[in-house]
Amino acid sequence: MDFKLTEERQMLQDGLRRFLADSTDHEKIAATTDSDTGLDAALWEQLTEMGLPGAMFSEAQGGFGGAGFDIMVVAEELGRAGLPTPLIDSAILSGTILAATRPELTEALIAGRIIACAHGEPTSRYDLSHVQTAAQKTADGWRINGNKSVVHSAPAADAFVVSARTAGNHDAEAGIALFLVPADQVQMRDYPLNGGGRAAELTLDLTVPEDACLTEDGFALLQTANARATAAQCAEALGLMETIKTLTVEYLQQRKQFGQPIGKFQALQHRMADVLIEIEQARSSVINLCGHLDGPDSALHVSATKNLIGRTARLVAEESIQMHGGIGMTMEYALGHFAKRLSMVDHRFGDTDYHLERFIHLAQAAA
Repeated sequence: MDFKLTEERQMLQDGLRRFLADSTDHEKIAATTDSDTGLDAALWEQLTEMGLPGAMFSEAQGGFGGAGFDIMVVAEELGRAGLPTPLIDSAILSGTILAATRPELTEALIAGRIIACAHGEPTSRYDLSHVQTAAQKTADGWRINGNKSVVHSAPAADAFVVSARTAGNHDAEAGIALFLVPADQVQMRDYPLNGGGRAAELTLDLTVPEDACLTEDGFALLQTANARATAAQCAEALGLMETIKTLTVEYLQQRKQFGQPIGKFQALQHRMADVLIEIEQARSSVINLCGHLDGPDSALHVSATKNLIGRTARLVAEESIQMHGGIGMTMEYALGHFAKRLSMVDHRFGDTDYHLERFIHLAQAAA
């Protein structure tokens, strides 16, 4: 099979890689993370002008991409640079939902507006249907009460897509509504994320107009948005692994012991070969997922890929740090940032154990 990128995607990849190499590094990312919003607004504006949010939407939605491989190209390059952006949170998670419910807002998202997705809760444990935040219809609109946890890019967002339960018990798939809530109407406690960027805990105790409800049956949309976001997260992890691999190979070639580069030691060569093989297997898995992202069995591919990415990420992070020795643990050296960010990949959109169980369940149901 031919896995070459189309001419348009190749141009986007090349341009984005050159731009990010000149525009950011781990020190700038650390400084941005310590800022109020966790976002380099000028850099995000430049990325928007390059068309990154637009690549997450189809032509019918006002963008110029929207397919799985468009997501992969962009997310992998962001991962290669180790750069946290609101792309997954706004253009993919919220963007997928808003494109189906409020298509007039996609133009603003493509232009760089940040609308974060507030779905996860303190006790949800990756379960999409576990929603305890309640929404009750009143004469004044919708009364929403509850808490949302680890809402990425929240400090930089001017609105949130919020999930809340209108009917059923706390883990039923039916009865989950989605609302568009202005950021100034929620209570927020923000904090830096391990590996860059900022997130927040949201406390919701407000009334929104009746037309703030995007849909009263939002579970299917949440599934679609989550699948696309997971694919982007896996592609970002792949980019992180590629940079870690490059840093490690360079270190093995430069660091000398007993008068020769340590990369000539057979034991380290074998360990590095294992890392390279695992990264290539991870790449194949991400390609497979992006090719099946819009298919009927996408959920199965999402769990298979996320499980493999989680296991590979741990191997790559641990091996690279060990082969670097003590310098690999210092945050002054770039590897520390990339390894930390890669380690956090397993904790978003479901860890390896969650997706292993989910894969087994989905495979049994399909048999």
